[in-house]
Amino acid sequence: MAAATTTVPLCLKATFKETPSLNNFDKLVQALKDALGPSSGLTSDDVDVEHLTRLMQDYQSDEVEWSRFAFGDASRGYTRNLVDEGNGKSNLLVLVWSPGKGSPIHDHGNAHCLMKILQGNLTETRYAFPDSTSSSSSSSSPSSEPERMQVIAEKVYRENEVAYMADELGVHRVWNQDPDNFAVSLHLYTPPNVAKGGCHIFNPETGKKSHVPKCGYYSAYGKRLKE
Repeated sequence: MAAATTTVPLCLKATFKETPSLNNFDKLVQALKDALGPSSGLTSDDVDVEHLTRLMQDYQSDEVEWSRFAFGDASRGYTRNLVDEGNGKSNLLVLVWSPGKGSPIHDHGNAHCLMKILQGNLTETRYAFPDSTSSSSSSSSPSSEPERMQVIAEKVYRENEVAYMADELGVHRVWNQDPDNFAVSLHLYTPPNVAKGGCHIFNPETGKKSHVPKCGYYSAYGKRLKE
């Protein structure tokens, strides 16, 4: 008697073939989500900030793996592209920085940020947090002289390097000095306060701040969002 054979339908073969395995970037996204777990973010005692930093440091950037999230727009300083919402405890974004452009000076809405350079170089300039009286949007005294914001540090971060920032360290701006090429970075924000409540931007000449009520996304999960 001839041995029985099993035929796999072509539709199932196609399904099996098209199911992708996780690449190293996907594994990083999952590892960050697992590390945050049920916690409330980096302000919780049960979160190991150094562990999150190591996870980002260990990933070696590969454009093939993250390019599906990297939507750029040369008419803007940068774009914010959502990768993952981390069980509601964080936002993981790919930011694409236009040549020669960058962000205004800003805070992080009492959240914390880890930034990894995926492509190119980015310059971070940190400033002392303006005095609350001088940084309000309306001056308390008409005769008070505005004060230029104080630079406390500046550093160029190169591909695969990781930076940490929080409001307790001051405020900062990030920009791409390269006049010809885009730069790309991965940002973990936790808790996701800025996405929900916005942030403040600051005038470098006076220290006065204004509230940006919502910091939206240019794309989400690899798909361009409508304006």
